[in-house]
Amino acid sequence: MDINDQHMLRRREQAQRIIAAPEHFKVCEGCDSIVARLAIFCSNCHGYRFNEDECAIAETAQILANRPQRSVTADDLIG
Repeated sequence: MDINDQHMLRRREQAQRIIAAPEHFKVCEGCDSIVARLAIFCSNCHGYRFNEDECAIAETAQILANRPQRSVTADDLIG
């Protein structure tokens, strides 16, 4: 399995965890990242406006699971 396949598999696995328990997450309205419900700021864009609708969270997770990562995360900046 090449690195791109591994990346997409990880994204699908994360999406399944989010879809199974959307009450633990919320969607950043600044960058559409999904963050923990307890987060105050988005870890990617530092936004502070969120959509907490569980249907929207599940829908966003499904969309993100089927496309490669587009945003720069803190992990991308380390190393």
